[in-house]
Amino acid sequence: MEITEHLDALRREGALLAEAAAATDLSAPVPTCPDWRLADLLRHTGRVHLWAAAHPARGLHKPLDEAGEREVFGPDPSDAALLDWYRESHAALVDTLATAPADLECWTFLPAPSALAFWTRRQAHETAVHRIDADAAAGRPGPEVEAPLALDGVDELLRGFLRRDRSRLHSDVPRTLLIQDADGPTSWHVTVGPGPLEVVTGEEASAGPAELTVTGPAHDLYLLLWNRLPAGPTAARVRLDGDEGLLDLWRSKARVG
Repeated sequence: MEITEHLDALRREGALLAEAAAATDLSAPVPTCPDWRLADLLRHTGRVHLWAAAHPARGLHKPLDEAGEREVFGPDPSDAALLDWYRESHAALVDTLATAPADLECWTFLPAPSALAFWTRRQAHETAVHRIDADAAAGRPGPEVEAPLALDGVDELLRGFLRRDRSRLHSDVPRTLLIQDADGPTSWHVTVGPGPLEVVTGEEASAGPAELTVTGPAHDLYLLLWNRLPAGPTAARVRLDGDEGLLDLWRSKARVG
């Protein structure tokens, strides 16, 4: 996806998140984040937006320290002011990224063609995943994540987050997983072993054997792999062929913090 597409997704998903929150009591539990209520979700996402915007806005070449975070976050908003504060935080992030130069240089933490490409992509998915959480708190499915964004988010998770040194997704005995988009040619062959996750894409992905093959629409794969897919009709659109116990390893270890 292009930077402009990620930026459009960030705008759209942030607006949808605020819309879901506006229709829901802030004390509502978030089923997809069991320790949180909706107010916690808004505070977390708003702070991530402020934190993310600070790095390109200030041209920082290392992550904010605790003193910098306190300055960026400012006073903790009350519940009464929380929704407006979230909207302002989201708008500030969008404006920062929309006006940043293409040759922006600042700290990033995943491989990307440029710093601007990294931050627009990362915040688009940060917001989309938490918009799904907000819809879960509101007790409604919400609109599906558009297929290009969903497939891009699966790729960011597999080839970005889960290959980092801090990833907990490991297995002493190598386990293999094939993930396939039901509506297109996109697929990933994943090997979970003692070391970094091994991911093969393209034509080679479907050539190797796999203990479990997961096939579904892009939106459902996005929810499943980001551990947001509830049981029910949506889950029924995902087909599992092979050792379904491999999903238990995924659900317990494939976490992003």
